[in-house]
Amino acid sequence: MKSFFIVLSIILSGCTQGNQFSADENGMFNSGKDNIPFKVSKDLDAIKEDGVLHAITIYNSTSYFLYKGMAMGFEYELLSRLAEDLDLKLKITVADDIDDLFEMLNNGEADLIAYGLTITEPRKKLVSFTENHYVTHQALVQRMPANWRSLPGYKIDKQLISNTLELINDTVWVRENSSYAERLKNLQDEIGAEIPIEHIEGNITTDEIIRMVVDGEIDRTIADYNIAAINKTFYPILDIDTRISFSQRIAWAVRQNSPELLKAINKWIAKEKKMDDYYVIYNKYFKNKKSYRGRIQSDFYSKNGNKISKYDDIIKENASKIGWDWRFLCSQVYQESQFDPRSKSWAGASGLIQLMPATAKEVGVTNSFNPKQNIKGGVKYINRIRNRFENVKDSIQKVKFTLAAFNCGPGHVFDAMRLAEKNGKDPLIWDDNVEDYLLKLREKKYYQDEVVRHGFVRGAEPYNYVRDIFLRYEHYKQFIEEETTI
Repeated sequence: MKSFFIVLSIILSGCTQGNQFSADENGMFNSGKDNIPFKVSKDLDAIKEDGVLHAITIYNSTSYFLYKGMAMGFEYELLSRLAEDLDLKLKITVADDIDDLFEMLNNGEADLIAYGLTITEPRKKLVSFTENHYVTHQALVQRMPANWRSLPGYKIDKQLISNTLELINDTVWVRENSSYAERLKNLQDEIGAEIPIEHIEGNITTDEIIRMVVDGEIDRTIADYNIAAINKTFYPILDIDTRISFSQRIAWAVRQNSPELLKAINKWIAKEKKMDDYYVIYNKYFKNKKSYRGRIQSDFYSKNGNKISKYDDIIKENASKIGWDWRFLCSQVYQESQFDPRSKSWAGASGLIQLMPATAKEVGVTNSFNPKQNIKGGVKYINRIRNRFENVKDSIQKVKFTLAAFNCGPGHVFDAMRLAEKNGKDPLIWDDNVEDYLLKLREKKYYQDEVVRHGFVRGAEPYNYVRDIFLRYEHYKQFIEEETTI
């Protein structure tokens, strides 16, 4: 899985940790994996010049995921707010392996690690940490006895590890190079005895390791308490009461040569922590037990399968008729109705893809609230619109013109094309050309221009419509595999 806000090549269907890095006096980093020197120098001014904030995160049940067609997650929501605060677009890259986070940052693949990192001394040699987002502690995650519901408390306690000294000669499974592994090594020094440690691959998330404990694949692991607690709401067989550490700060990180970015993020964090929204977001992902259970049990939680909505099969069948990636058509359907087949707009459009009554009649739809009819008719209408832009040769640009025309009508888009040409812009390019003049059609100076035939339009609506569908599609590509369309 790669990036969010990346340039689309085509939509048609057709943490390394420890001492992995060192820096010489010139700031040249050296990767322990391939021994190739590299140097990245990019601070806030350069980022603002590019206009994009590049962030790395991890795909799990709290940081970044897809649920019922919508991108969600603690890190995702905060990143969106940070990018808006800095007036930057956001590009999210999902690390395939948690151990890759630090290397990817220092290689210049991103400007920010947006993931819950425990602040530790070894890590401070690799990165600069932001102000902490929250404080938690590490807890031992172990299974209750098989018949725990029928046992008195004292018998349950007798079968559980309740003191760190009891870990002597008992194996604990953790990711290598994680803060949990680091804590176990320190704990061995503190108690003066060996704690057997089994290492788990870095691409296995904490959630997945906890599930291994639940399923009996391993006996115990360590997790940040807030993550362990939210998992316990779904898996009551877990015991998470044994503390392994004192309170620890959890933060994001930037490169050590990005002091201005660090300052800006810390200023934003301080401002966010004064707002109720910040704590609402935290509670949504780490304390709302009902919401967590609902997500984890849902077929439309991306970790549970390759589904976006209950209408995926209908969408796949019809997307193939126009040569679109079904995930892209899903993004448009979500934009129109959030997958509610009974949805109806103030203007009278209805159904999954929101057809106006006259349009529905034109494409043979007798019941817009019927998902099969609605999507079939909507795709037929999309194809009709697309054929009106035959002069647009670039496939991606043609899709953007088509979406804008679907939203506000082809006439307004043709007006914007004529305005663009009149003002020295390319009328066959949507990005930074025609889209700019569609936005201007809300101004009297432009909608009364002699080349304009269809008058005023709120250009921000089709502008945002096109942008949001493409951006949501990038989320879908992160989490949902492309399948051969029917």
